[in-house]
Amino acid sequence: MTRWNAIWLAVAAALLIAVPAIIGNDFYVNMASQVLIYALFALSINMMLGFGGMVSLGHAAYLGLCGYACILLTINGFDQLTAAILALAFSTAMAGLFGMLSLRAPGLGFIMITLALGQIVWGIAYRANTLTGGDNGLRLPARPVPFGIDLSSAPRFYYFALIVVALALFFIWRFSRSPFGASLKGARDQPRRMSMLGHNVWLIRWLTFVMAGFWGSVASLLFVYYNLFLSPHALGLQQSAEILLMAILGGASSLAGPIVGAAIITLVKNVISTYVERWNTLLGMVFVVVIIFMPYGLVPGCQTLWRKITTPKSTPGNIA
Repeated sequence: MTRWNAIWLAVAAALLIAVPAIIGNDFYVNMASQVLIYALFALSINMMLGFGGMVSLGHAAYLGLCGYACILLTINGFDQLTAAILALAFSTAMAGLFGMLSLRAPGLGFIMITLALGQIVWGIAYRANTLTGGDNGLRLPARPVPFGIDLSSAPRFYYFALIVVALALFFIWRFSRSPFGASLKGARDQPRRMSMLGHNVWLIRWLTFVMAGFWGSVASLLFVYYNLFLSPHALGLQQSAEILLMAILGGASSLAGPIVGAAIITLVKNVISTYVERWNTLLGMVFVVVIIFMPYGLVPGCQTLWRKITTPKSTPGNIA
């Protein structure tokens, strides 16, 4: 890590910790919690998209699988910790199954299979009235109380979400810098060469798919704890597309990109939409401008621009 990266990381961490004190208003603190939740969703899908080159249109399925499992276990007598662990295990196991099915086809076939699987989960959630409540959804009785800390207040839940996302970010960062992460990037760029070198490309992609499903499930728990409610509307195609666009907008080739993309889209949806009636048009214009001027996303584009500004230009007089 370079000195500048360390400075930026320290500044970002200080600002995130100070958010409740700086904002003060519970509405905007809750908005910051939503940004963190969607940032984790975007980081999880970016494990497949940015590092593995796998485009999924069914990532919101884990929101439904883990979220419904957690609520159902809780209302049937399990304590919050046991319910969360079992829900994570179930959703991660389903990610393993979905990965086996999706990775049978490359490229467009992979996208369509993930889309179909996501729609199957949505359809079950919508039609299974006796299990999921159908269109009425299910309510979680209360937020968890980790180590006796009540998370009912906006600042406390924000710090809880911040700790979870920080831990997830650390593990995903280590994943991206590990030998396995390097082999995943090799499988993305040169799958035939990686196979010739003795790497099991399918297994590398499948393990990445499962890990992305796990972190997507962790984000699902935060989503359910925040809203205390889950309905089929939260796991439809639109949700999957928004999570994917968050990673693309910010820059799928960087760790900070999905976080920036999640912040922009969440704030436009929930804050700007109260002032601008056609906020969808505004969001579309943002995408068009970014794609034209920063095709690799906002974060990589800003990094390139910063290097151009700070790098001294050589002149004929400076040449020995």
